[in-house]
Amino acid sequence: MAYLTLKNINKIYPNGFHAVHDFNLEIQKGEFIVFVGPSGCGKSTTLRMIAGLEDISNGDFLIDGARANEWGPRERQIAMVFQSYALYPQMTVFDNIAFGLTLQGVDEDVIEEKVKKTAAILGLTDYLDRLPRALSGGQRQRVAIGRAIIRKVGVFLMDEPLSNLDAKQRVTMRSEIAQIHRQTGATTIYVTHDQTEAMTLADRIVVMKDGYIQQVGTPKDLYYDPVNVFVAGFIGEPPMNFIRGTVKGGKIPFGKNSLDVAKKLGAKASKYEGKQIVFGFRPEAIVLGAQPNAHQITAEVELTEMLGDNTNVYITSGEDKAILKVDPHDTPETDTSIVFSIPAEEVYLFDGETENVIK
Repeated sequence: MAYLTLKNINKIYPNGFHAVHDFNLEIQKGEFIVFVGPSGCGKSTTLRMIAGLEDISNGDFLIDGARANEWGPRERQIAMVFQSYALYPQMTVFDNIAFGLTLQGVDEDVIEEKVKKTAAILGLTDYLDRLPRALSGGQRQRVAIGRAIIRKVGVFLMDEPLSNLDAKQRVTMRSEIAQIHRQTGATTIYVTHDQTEAMTLADRIVVMKDGYIQQVGTPKDLYYDPVNVFVAGFIGEPPMNFIRGTVKGGKIPFGKNSLDVAKKLGAKASKYEGKQIVFGFRPEAIVLGAQPNAHQITAEVELTEMLGDNTNVYITSGEDKAILKVDPHDTPETDTSIVFSIPAEEVYLFDGETENVIK
């Protein structure tokens, strides 16, 4: 039996806005689940319904098999970490971490032992006497996480906890959150709009758009087997390239080039003749130069971005544009013409009308 179950969960506000549609998900004990999607997709609303901070309009939320729709946040045994840290500025780090246990009337000796143990896990031992204003953003977020994990609860909820940190702090905190999860073994649900956080932290990712689940799967599933254009374009950095075209004679145009899609379409080739499809390929899947058994493209280089371990090359072919990811030692010159190849096995085809992947 799943530890947390969401069955046909919907959220409809009094003004009629339908924020979450028929959300179905089973979460096992100890899993790290990430809800990801653009702003307004319903991920934070879903998290707040799980926390008991938003009412569920209809559907069932189960904890260990028991219906929990009407339970309050405390009954659900859930701890939440917010984007804004939500620390008490007049309290020391020690008192902030201990706050939940103090409210519960836990013995002072037990509180001290637990706070010191939690602080050691989070690297906060030397900061217990400081006030939040004397800490960096990353340290404040660790205090907020410490206040959550010190309580022995069943579920940790994290709502964009790294969005207020700079790039370097986000990388550091990502690894720390992953380490904390391994140490505590707690069931964690994490909300972010950052697909890098989702890919590096999650056991499974829930991709959302406009209140609907688009796909649920492991990071590898979503990267290599996206179900539609939205997921394919959301997961991966830079995003997947898409070329839209109408199939004529088993081919679609890519600028001045022709992409032979008939073999990839297989038995469905005749079905799509005269219809629009979307040809997708990832920036890193290409090979510079002509290759056998591959789609060969001639294009012009508009811009290059040197990123250290790779270079992003922005190309144009006719009215079509794409981004290529190449070895920095092979970076072509701007305003030159290049030939690159897309291996047949690296191509994704999507229905032009439904935008679902064509199997």
